[in-house]
Amino acid sequence: MTGPKIYGVIPLFGGIPITQTAVSSFVVMLLLCTAGVLLGYGLQKRPSRRQALVEKGVSMLYGLVEDTMGKHNAYWAPYIGALFLSSICGTYIGMTGILRSTTADLSTTATWAVMTSFLCWGCSIRANGFLGWLKGFTEPVAVMTPMNLVSEIAQPISMAFRHFGNIAGGGVLTSLLYSALAAASSMVLGLIGKSVVISALLLAAGVLLLAAGLRGCRRALACKIAGAVCAATGALALLGLTGVPYLEVGVPGILSLYFDVFSGGVQALVFSLLTMVYVGSACPPPEET
Repeated sequence: MTGPKIYGVIPLFGGIPITQTAVSSFVVMLLLCTAGVLLGYGLQKRPSRRQALVEKGVSMLYGLVEDTMGKHNAYWAPYIGALFLSSICGTYIGMTGILRSTTADLSTTATWAVMTSFLCWGCSIRANGFLGWLKGFTEPVAVMTPMNLVSEIAQPISMAFRHFGNIAGGGVLTSLLYSALAAASSMVLGLIGKSVVISALLLAAGVLLLAAGLRGCRRALACKIAGAVCAATGALALLGLTGVPYLEVGVPGILSLYFDVFSGGVQALVFSLLTMVYVGSACPPPEET
């Protein structure tokens, strides 16, 4: 797995590179804006199924924000929703095989994390004033000032690297798995292909297992999988097609359900929750200010 490719350079401010991440980010923004226009078009007092589904999602978003940040911070719901959708769609867009996941680039998650820090500082300054915000770095005692500064710096770093590390790490593991399965396919076919008898027997065994699985034996699924692997191995070995990476079929797809689908959704939710917690703590209720 390599870094994002550079498609070109805009001749402004010394050259602005157009990377895969930038293209993917603009595609995600375009898709989200289009979806927002289409889903928000033609709203009626008697909602349709589409409108009811959208209203349910918006209500759940506002409920989550109010429960986490307090009702006085409900106005943050649009930002949190945009952040969550940008994260999860930016991760899933890498599954197309054409575009790169935006969250697999540290610059994306670092930008979101720095935005969270600036929002926290802005809310704290609005609530306590600039001097009150600076005073927070020296409490409870002046000796704690370095630790407070480290905490403020570590917050965006931990948020950025947590999200980026999980998505990029999943992509690296998937790439390594593809390479390992391709090498295993070539090795297995090369060894079995040296003997026509073994290849023919393996093909016959695979056909028999497939037939048993189709007939509904006690372990039909296991018979079908084993039969398909044996039949494919025997057929490819007989034909001399040792370069076909047939073992890549199925196994990476199962892992992709975790690394791409499940992990991407979890990281988007965790990042959004952390943002709500940090910003909510910087925006206390009016009676506590």
